[in-house]
Amino acid sequence: MLAAHRSHLTRFGAIPPVDEASRAAAYRRLDVLTKPRGALGLLEPLAARVCAIQGTLDIKIVHPVGIVFAADHGVAERGVSAYPREVTAQMVANFLHGGAAISVLARLQGVELWIVDAGVDGDLSPHPCLIEAKIRRGTRNFIDEPAMTPSECAEALQRGRDVVERVMSAGGNALILGEMGIGNTAAAAMLMHGLTGRGLADCVGRGTGLDDGGLERKRRLLAQALERRAAPQAPLDLLAEFGGYEIAMLAGAALAGAARQALILVDGFTVTVAAAPYSDIVPKSMRIARCCGISRSNRCSISGCAWAKAAAQPWRSPSCARPWRCSRRWRRSKAQG
Repeated sequence: MLAAHRSHLTRFGAIPPVDEASRAAAYRRLDVLTKPRGALGLLEPLAARVCAIQGTLDIKIVHPVGIVFAADHGVAERGVSAYPREVTAQMVANFLHGGAAISVLARLQGVELWIVDAGVDGDLSPHPCLIEAKIRRGTRNFIDEPAMTPSECAEALQRGRDVVERVMSAGGNALILGEMGIGNTAAAAMLMHGLTGRGLADCVGRGTGLDDGGLERKRRLLAQALERRAAPQAPLDLLAEFGGYEIAMLAGAALAGAARQALILVDGFTVTVAAAPYSDIVPKSMRIARCCGISRSNRCSISGCAWAKAAAQPWRSPSCARPWRCSRRWRRSKAQG
């Protein structure tokens, strides 16, 4: 099955490597500013990463586009979230009517915002900013069976790519990726476990605000899913087994944005995990190296071009109270590497 997935990925096009000379020049520039070295903490490697992505110290954001992919998850039926799955459709309506935080931020910053129905369990009213790309009305409950079929997963990847090609203008260079889906942190936790080898309990968090009893229930249910099927080694098999339609479309969108040499802002745990399967699947010349941002997942770790490696060796531990030290450690590792 993995060979078929590799063949499917060739449709996304090669991803050019980032400009390491610009990254090095950015650090040199940062080090001559009137401040202690590393005093800006995580902002410094982030700024250097943006320079490497754009290949210049004179960075610009042109025609930024935000895309929120939404879908429901069958596993939500088992109580892994503090909210029922009906909230997904309600939140999509809120996005479209301008009431959500991302809607307000996008409006204030002049970011074009699109909402994608990747698999919402409901009929959404037509809207100029709603893109209909539904695969199915929610995934299957992965505690009992695979969340997606391989063909559904492949189709979701392709539709994610098609959305980016549709909404990004020829001169646009910035893409913001977001998600909405009750139960999707459960899916993301399963993917993180499979991709990094971390213990499942460490990958499972409170999501939308579970109390202690809800968190324990969520961990117990996800452990049952692993009893049914151990996490597949092939990342895209893992994605089909435990992922979601919006997660797969996010993965396709990230690949498409990277192929366009866009600056990709990865917003949060689920979106970060969505980009992770390709760190080992695609050739080094095609790796997603154009993601930026900080992902505050169930544990704090730096997202980026090699998320799975970063998650396996986080620069910031869950108890870290001094992020500037983590930034210096990150910079030393880059200098040594």
